[in-house]
Amino acid sequence: MTAVGTMRDAVRLPPMPAGWAMNVTDERVVRAPIRTMFALARDVDRWPEHLAHYRWVRFEARDAVGGGLVAMSASRPFGPVSWPTWWTSEMAIDEARPAIRFRHVRGITRGMEVEWSFEEHHDGVLVRIVHSWNGPRWPMIGVTAARHVIGPVFIHGIASRTLAGLAAVAERR
Repeated sequence: MTAVGTMRDAVRLPPMPAGWAMNVTDERVVRAPIRTMFALARDVDRWPEHLAHYRWVRFEARDAVGGGLVAMSASRPFGPVSWPTWWTSEMAIDEARPAIRFRHVRGITRGMEVEWSFEEHHDGVLVRIVHSWNGPRWPMIGVTAARHVIGPVFIHGIASRTLAGLAAVAERR
């Protein structure tokens, strides 16, 4: 593993996969400039400052464009209690599109592919977060767990809060 803070080659991830068992999409029009929203989204190590449900974000290694290997932890609230989650991802930044890609490499969601895309909209920017995954490697129940519990309850529950929280910050700026 690369030491904390060590620079590495820029992470490059292929296009999002098609036809995977679980696909969760969260999207929202944010009334802010595209570059403002993109900057907030790519600055993941500051997410806990803006998002109450994020417990911590730590880069294990960074690349020259802001991506790298990043560990994250967020809580999924269920009424008065919260369920802590964590994962580690390769993170790639595409300034030209703009887009942010993640590939989960550790945690229960290992193998999940994620893309944040940003598209000009007459009211600001359309931000779309897509999570694609074939589920955990649990015999007989992995795909079912991904489609019916992990995706709609945990992934959507955390991603929708993340998008709403960052949108609120961007719209205040």
